Amino acid sequence: MTFSLKPSLESPLSIPLHLHHYSFSISHGPHISSCRRHRLRYTKMGFAGNVEPCFISPTVVAVNESFLNQSRTSSKANRLAQHSAGVMADLDFFIGEEALTKSRSSNTYSLSYPIKHGQVDNWDAMERYWQQCIFNYLRCDPEDHYFLLTESPLTAPESREYTGEIMFETFNVPGLYIAVNSVLALAAGYTTSKCEMTGVVVDVGDGATHVVPAADGYVIGSSIKSIPISGKDVTLFIQQLMRERGENVPPEDSFEVARKVKETHCYTCSDIVKEFNKHDKEPAKYIKHWRGIKPKTGAPYSCDIGYERFLGPEVSSSFMRKRFSCASGLAYSIKKHAWFI
Repeated sequence: MTFSLKPSLESPLSIPLHLHHYSFSISHGPHISSCRRHRLRYTKMGFAGNVEPCFISPTVVAVNESFLNQSRTSSKANRLAQHSAGVMADLDFFIGEEALTKSRSSNTYSLSYPIKHGQVDNWDAMERYWQQCIFNYLRCDPEDHYFLLTESPLTAPESREYTGEIMFETFNVPGLYIAVNSVLALAAGYTTSKCEMTGVVVDVGDGATHVVPAADGYVIGSSIKSIPISGKDVTLFIQQLMRERGENVPPEDSFEVARKVKETHCYTCSDIVKEFNKHDKEPAKYIKHWRGIKPKTGAPYSCDIGYERFLGPEVSSSFMRKRFSCASGLAYSIKKHAWFI
């Protein structure tokens, strides 16, 4: 989620809320399209002029490990088999929800998350992901479209160069623009035709959290603050709490269960001691029940969701209370700067 803090000389700071993440955008004709969101977990993709994205897909790739192992272990004498295994490894992969389904139903497919902590960590998997997005989801010829991608505000220039190399040399795109997702969120927050593009964006993602100041559409790089707590840390903390309590959750499905618990049952509280007392006095009212099906055997299972409901968000909220003062300071400096623009 992204909070845009925009200074106004007549009114207090407005705080619209937007969802976003690693953006993959395509343009059609003279218009620039934006398909954005790389929550590190999700990607939004679409064409210019559309009100909403055409597809929203998890940013994950499932690769057949049997072909990869075969191509590595084949003897030099059997060149043909080694080559065939390498070709099949390049072709036999899935992305998005299909990749998650394949990994649950078969042990031969392993999941790879190309983006970690807001940065591309596996370029081979990222290129495969882009390939499927362009040809299987959007079903377009990349040589006929301009592309808009978004990146994290702290992305290294080398990563940007490699992204351009893949898009131009592999997909032969005629044009590419890489924008900072925080600046686009700032622009999207204005409901009027006048867009000053000056403010502070608090970008809380699945893998990274940034406080990004912008002036006239340009990011002030020296003032960017990075907070090492994100949505994935909350999910992992909930997963750990449920594991320590000995809940009957399959290991291969524990992360997804923790993520869904976070999204459907978690909340923040002002007094953690009172929350413990409420759960202890009225467990039937506050403890929720989760029911699922084991992905490999199909057997049903259930577990209780108790203290995780309010303890999960505490891993981020307690840290943010200490560090979030930087946002107000940046907002004041940007607002002061706006008087002279």
